[in-house]
Formats: sequence, C-alpha cells, structure tokens
Amino acid sequence: MKVSLVIPAYNESGIILDTLRTVSVKLAELADDYEVVLVDDGSTDNMTELVLNSLDPHVRLERYSPNRGKGRAVRTGMLTARGDIILYTDADLAYGVDVFGIILDRFASSGADLVIGSRRLDEGGYQNYPPLRVLMSKCFSLLSRKISGLTYDTQCGIKAYRRAAARQIFSECITDGFSFDFEALMRADRLGLKVEEIPVSVVNFRESKINVIRDSLRMFRDVFRIRRAVRKDSP
Repeated sequence: MKVSLVIPAYNESGIILDTLRTVSVKLAELADDYEVVLVDDGSTDNMTELVLNSLDPHVRLERYSPNRGKGRAVRTGMLTARGDIILYTDADLAYGVDVFGIILDRFASSGADLVIGSRRLDEGGYQNYPPLRVLMSKCFSLLSRKISGLTYDTQCGIKAYRRAAARQIFSECITDGFSFDFEALMRADRLGLKVEEIPVSVVNFRESKINVIRDSLRMFRDVFRIRRAVRKDSP
C-alpha cells in the first residue's frame, strides 16, 4: 500500500526541512512505499529552493503563483497524490506524527473512506490553544453543525482519505480558503461516504497566520455559500 502525505505550505522556509525530515522518518516506519506532496501556495520566500535542493526522492513539489489559500493547496495535493491513502496536515505538524499510524490502523480496521481528527473527542484537544482561537473554533463548529447537521470537528487540521474518495470529493470542491474542510465533509456526506473520527490534541503550537476577525467573517460567510453549492450539486 502506498501512502501519500499532502502538506500545504506558504512561506515556511524556517521549518520546512525539519518538517520533511520528521514526516519522512515516520512514514518510512509505517509504509513500504510513500510520498510527501508539498504544495507551495505561491510562497515569496526561498522555501521552494530549499525543498528542491534537499534531494529527497520521496518528496514531490507542486507549486503555483500567486497565493490562493489553504483550500486550493490541499485540493491540488489531493488531486495529484498517488497513494492509496492520502493524509494531509499542516507544515507545523500541529498534531505530531504519531497520529499517522493511528489513522492507518483505523482505515485497516473500519473500512472507512475518510478518517478525520477531532479535538472534541480528546480531553486535552484544545489545551495548547490561546483562548481566542478556542472561541473562534468552537463558534465555527457550532455554526457549521447548525447549518449542515454534521457533528464533526470540521476544522481540525489532520484528515485522511482513500484515493477514490479524495478524487470524488476534491474534484467537486471550489473553496480556496480555510472553510474548504467544511465543504469536503459536506460533499463526503452527500456522497454517502463512511467517515471515522479519532481523538487528537495539539502537540505543537505556534502563532497562526489567520487574521481572527477577517478570516472568521469570511469563514462564516463561506458556510452559507458552501451549503448552497453542495445542495445545488446534489441529485
């Protein structure tokens, strides 16, 4: 079985080589064949040069310009990844790498199409978050549950898909911003795909690139746009 890991990244030159080394060591333990798909979301630093000079045969770089948003980066990675199982996580490895094995085990034991992290299922899921980020996350979760009926922690930044499910979902997705996860899960639900949740907690935390007020307003607006789009596409 081949495993792909998609990492969306924007101006991550300060951490990207450490991240690639860390994930490669873990994936080599878990899979006979793996790839890391790093998607450069229009970076303006020297991240691309660092990655190209790293000479790691397991790392594949996808890039475009200008910056389009995390949703576009993840979608690009999902649609170009070659693995039977395709995971994604952020460049800062907020949930660590031990969770990769838990995700792969859940696929093997459950027959799920998607395995997604949930901070709500872990007692310490939000323990390293600043209060404002916790409030933002919980408010968005409440709104998304009311609008969609989905009970998932939609914005948790680690998820995995079987390749067929990833192709089905992301070939229809249109959201380039942070609300892309909400759209992906709504489309998974519409397609009748099986979703399994696992408890996760933040083990690495750094200052977010999110503008709390601006991006929160955009995400709240996106929820209603996404609901209309998914309903329009439904049979």
